[in-house]
Amino acid sequence: MISVQDWEDANTVWNYQHMHHELHPCSVGIGLGSHDLGVADTTVDLFKRGMMPLIVFTGATSRTTQDRMPRGEAEHYRGRALELGVPTESILVEPLARNTGQNITLSRALLEERGIDVSSVLLISKPYEERRAYATARKLWPEVDLISASTPMPLHEYVDFIQDARLVIDMMVGSLQRLIIYPARGFMIEQDVPCEVMRAFERLVAHGFTSRLSADPSEGSTRVAMP
Repeated sequence: MISVQDWEDANTVWNYQHMHHELHPCSVGIGLGSHDLGVADTTVDLFKRGMMPLIVFTGATSRTTQDRMPRGEAEHYRGRALELGVPTESILVEPLARNTGQNITLSRALLEERGIDVSSVLLISKPYEERRAYATARKLWPEVDLISASTPMPLHEYVDFIQDARLVIDMMVGSLQRLIIYPARGFMIEQDVPCEVMRAFERLVAHGFTSRLSADPSEGSTRVAMP
């Protein structure tokens, strides 16, 4: 059972994760692999709107995608983009990344290997990963201009699209936890987390939305003390 308070807290976290960056054309668009094929759709839409001349799809598989995307997230994204009319020569595939940091570093290495000059990057992720994608890329690729984007929709529409409310909220909570604990480990830049977002996070954890929390003790507590 997901309570009214849980939904309110989930919406608070959802809204916080959106960066509200103004879109403009970039050197390349990087579609970050996940279980959400809508990331590929949004990447294609941005490509057709002239926001980038080249797409990199990045991602291997995870416990969430190993069954539904057995060829790898990036390969499934590429297939979707081809179905939607993107030319083969406009897509690069990075098939090895298993986390957001590797999405960035391995995509960067691929572009450098191909001799492609990059001054700006349009990051396309799940809606609740915008801020994490930006904070990670800003740490690992600080010299480029970054825009973070996703499919524009409210939380309830996204849940209807994914068809698994608990999975969505669990993954939102896990993403926010990493945004809180990863800067101390050097994985991303620090982001200000407002008190109301922290309180929403704490309540969701207390109510059992914990399946995507980091269990690695070296990453810090899965709970965050409130002031």
